[in-house]
Amino acid sequence: MKSICLYFQIHQPFRLKRYRFFDIGRDHYYYDDFANDDVINRIARNSYLPTVQAMKEMIETSGGKFKAAISLSGVVLEQLEMYVPELIDALKDLAKTGCVEFLSETYADSLASLSDIEEFRAQVKEHDDKIFALFGQKPKVFRNTELIFSDEIAAMIASMGFKGVITEGAKHVLGWKSPNYLYNSIAAPKLKMLLRNDKFTDDIVRRFSDYDWTEYPLTAEKFISWVAATPAEEPVVNIFMNCETMGEGQGRETGIFDFFKALPAYAEKAGVGFITPTEAVTKLRPVDALSVPYPMSWTDEARDVSTWLGNRLQNEAFHKLYALAERVRMCDDRRIKQDWNYLQAADHFFFMSTKYGSGRSSYSPYESPFDAFTNYMNVLSDFIVRVEEQYPTQIENEELNALLTTIRNQAEEIQQLEKELKSARNEKQSAKKEPKATKAAKTEVDTVVAEDKPKRTCKRTAKK
Repeated sequence: MKSICLYFQIHQPFRLKRYRFFDIGRDHYYYDDFANDDVINRIARNSYLPTVQAMKEMIETSGGKFKAAISLSGVVLEQLEMYVPELIDALKDLAKTGCVEFLSETYADSLASLSDIEEFRAQVKEHDDKIFALFGQKPKVFRNTELIFSDEIAAMIASMGFKGVITEGAKHVLGWKSPNYLYNSIAAPKLKMLLRNDKFTDDIVRRFSDYDWTEYPLTAEKFISWVAATPAEEPVVNIFMNCETMGEGQGRETGIFDFFKALPAYAEKAGVGFITPTEAVTKLRPVDALSVPYPMSWTDEARDVSTWLGNRLQNEAFHKLYALAERVRMCDDRRIKQDWNYLQAADHFFFMSTKYGSGRSSYSPYESPFDAFTNYMNVLSDFIVRVEEQYPTQIENEELNALLTTIRNQAEEIQQLEKELKSARNEKQSAKKEPKATKAAKTEVDTVVAEDKPKRTCKRTAKK
């Protein structure tokens, strides 16, 4: 049976406020609370909430045959908890249906996989712990930031125990092959790869409301007929998109939600099912191993990472940020840890991109990539000052690690000695506060024992 593997990504960064050079060292709060509140509420109202509600309705009306996957970054979950808690509740209801799978990713939706394996692992663990705490699921399939993937990243993902990964069906990797099969990584043979079908995905994401498109209007019946018409031996069509497509990229007035809700009924008629990523990597067999020597992504025609690291501004900011990684990991300051996560979001580097004809992305809050770079570097400069106040640059990382290890070992030894001392004091106090009844009983026992002892008699020998 041919199946559709549908996946939605939900992520929003903590947007930075206008941070001037003269704020460095004086103001340690970097975020535009008004913008963050406004953006997350608007998108949740227009896109996230109606999409989740539609999914719940589709699961119920299809008798559980409709299935999908969702990935949420840790930073967007924090924003939802603050500003849109009702969406968290709606997602929990989806989780209870058993028809929606939550995927793993980096907590900050970061580019850590391209720079620091230890940071990458730490973020994945932090993210998955939060997913389990909120939704009771332990993710088995991984989705990297912007579907970034390579042979090196494959080895890292496999070493963390994931069964599969979803990534881009890039033409320079696939060649003549179809994305509608399950593959495995040549660098980690046990890691299964689900590849995005960009044609079917873009029919919804980009062309759905395009009046000049020859196939306009796109109906659910037409779309499912295209999926059903793919070669019979191709078992899965992977449709991966940002959730903002629903209601934001394609407004409600375009009929996008009606199209979406009609999919299960027409799919059932055409003999097409829905499948989650974990079901796909478990039930299907890989047909070939793929090699991805250089990082690819799902963005732009190039399908590479140049959108985030394609110019000198981006690379300067990127290397400056991750030069701090080891020192931040040594740190126990909660605020520094939090800022570290927020500053790693790939969006900050996206805003610095010069790949767009107008000189800036339509999603950027800045006037130009240089403005984005200047603002970010001012914030990063203050962050560096705060980190170096705790761990000065004059001390090498190895020396710092040795000192911190010694300090932690001494602290553990002190704690153990304190426990032993406390235990000894408790025993001493217990002995002093022995109950009167116990003392009386002890006295009585001593008396009885004394009475039972044989009395000594002395015989005096009379002198003759």
